[in-house]
Amino acid sequence: MWRHLGRWLNPRFRALGLALAIALASAGLPAWAQAPAIGYLRVNQVGYEAGRPARAFLVTSRGAPGLRFEVRNRSGQVVLTEPVGRPSGNWGAFVVTPLEFSLPRRGRYSLSVGGGAARPRPFTVDEPGALYAQAMSNALAFFQTQRDGPDFIPSALRTAPGHLNDAAASAYLTPPLTKNDLVIGKLEPTGEVIDAAGGWWDAGDYMKYVETTSFTVGALLTGIRDFPGQMGPGGGTDFTAEARFGVAWLAKMWNDRASTLYYEVGLSQDFARAPTLSDYDLWRLPQADDTLHAGDPDYALINHRPVFVAGPAGSRISPNLAGRLAAAFALCFQDYRKSDPPFARRCLTLAEHIFDLADTHPGKPLLTILPFDGYPETEWRDDLEWGATELAIALALGGDLAPGGLPHGDPAYYLVEAARWASAYIDGPEDGFDTLNLYDVSGLAHYDLSRAIHLAGRPPGLALSQGDLLADLRQQLAIGTDRAARDPFGFGGAWDEADSIAHGMGLAVTAEEVADLSGDPALDGHAAGWIGNILGANIWGVSMIVGDGANPTQCPQHQVANLAGDRHGEGLVLRGAGVEGPNAPNAVAHGFVVGMRPCPADGDDQYKIFTGRDARFKDNVQNYANTEPALDLTVLSPLMFAWRMAGRPRPLGRD
Repeated sequence: MWRHLGRWLNPRFRALGLALAIALASAGLPAWAQAPAIGYLRVNQVGYEAGRPARAFLVTSRGAPGLRFEVRNRSGQVVLTEPVGRPSGNWGAFVVTPLEFSLPRRGRYSLSVGGGAARPRPFTVDEPGALYAQAMSNALAFFQTQRDGPDFIPSALRTAPGHLNDAAASAYLTPPLTKNDLVIGKLEPTGEVIDAAGGWWDAGDYMKYVETTSFTVGALLTGIRDFPGQMGPGGGTDFTAEARFGVAWLAKMWNDRASTLYYEVGLSQDFARAPTLSDYDLWRLPQADDTLHAGDPDYALINHRPVFVAGPAGSRISPNLAGRLAAAFALCFQDYRKSDPPFARRCLTLAEHIFDLADTHPGKPLLTILPFDGYPETEWRDDLEWGATELAIALALGGDLAPGGLPHGDPAYYLVEAARWASAYIDGPEDGFDTLNLYDVSGLAHYDLSRAIHLAGRPPGLALSQGDLLADLRQQLAIGTDRAARDPFGFGGAWDEADSIAHGMGLAVTAEEVADLSGDPALDGHAAGWIGNILGANIWGVSMIVGDGANPTQCPQHQVANLAGDRHGEGLVLRGAGVEGPNAPNAVAHGFVVGMRPCPADGDDQYKIFTGRDARFKDNVQNYANTEPALDLTVLSPLMFAWRMAGRPRPLGRD
């Protein structure tokens, strides 16, 4: 909840005494972390891939010269012993030393360091397909828990549908805001009533946004197309029904007959001169909203949530929304054209109509959500590249199934458009500034455009070449590898910047893409290492995906998880949720909402001693800046795991 309010802080990248301090702090640590004052072991808590290089870390209050580490199997036999190497750097008051090894056999093992330097840590070694299977299932569970509307999936966390009144939601114009993002005056209705039921909640709150849902749907459909054995109906964890659920809601947010886009359901901002409550003012389960204090005008926008229109009928659409919506609907056609041709044809029609209305000379700011600083996206050329690329692929793969009357039936048209926008992105002001995440989708667009050019037989006359696309992907990847070279844990993301974990996921996916396009196997290790950092091989020893590993985030800022789930990281938790992750110390947030269950119960900040390198992680339900999960923070995880499980994607056109 309120996760987006922290984005302005950094929306893109922004001896005896020691031993005593550690000993005192460890008294409040969970049992697994209560180690001697000298140090701690950090491992990938999901496990390591058999036969591939693996890396754990020894975190100590001083160096560990002359010590050895060893690995024992389930029977207690030593299967590997090596000297502890040189430290990779300091982190606050600690020295970090990597422990590198490789184990060919599947099984359960234990890592320890001689001299009792740290408590032994168990870990798993397995083939990728088995190793990441539960994490993939957990990711699907997260999206299922986030479902709004009548088509919810009953579970221990979800016992009733939410926001059924969204089926008859009144539309409003976008209101003006004060400098503090308070609504000025009253909402102005358009007179329209639409069915806005369904969709996923954006995060720990109950808001629903086209900005984040379109990105999420596009990424899921990419995984289903490219990795059917891992994310599709080919035998793994099947996301096809969940992705279709997201597509169906996006289709409700676009009135094709009137060429009108609705971009948000719910209101997160309060009013400057009225007591009317908004989504962020309450802490409750979703099923409460439709009837909560019904008839009380202060609850009017809780009982009957507003939907906001992007502009007049037929008006130009902010290019970031137009591009990613077109990509999502074009990918819908690619994935469902054989299993449900009528549904797929409708998706393709919507994709083309929306793309044709993109505003290619937008002003500032772009339209994202209300308020803009909640998701302050500034780059848009990559979105148009993504939309045009997926339309080119859709027509190339299924032109014979395309509906009649499309504005453009030739895939060559969209291939030219995609190359044009890719070139504009590369030559634009923000190239080389960001990596794959919600705010920059070129990591997905470039990779698919290169494949689309290959599928088309490498036609001449395009604005750029496959080599240009690969070079730009390499440049993005270099942001991660340069950071990794300076980080004691080798992480490619920035621990001290917003959305650190989502950026790490994006870099892992980009490393796989570059490896596939270039044939460079050395990049495989980067992806595996960054996944390990996300899953516990970090200074805090915390897996930043709930439910993945022995010590995941325990107190996500998520109303359903907090009110209906366990608050100790075990049992009933919000499985699969990717959280914001570590951030700069001044970004740590607090704020109690009536009804919130304290988590941790004693309020202890058990990871404070590990603050260093201007990065902090505070596992507390009040701290959205570190612990809130969200659609965009989670969706790259199944794609990341699918790459590891499959090795490479299925070639385009090979159904």
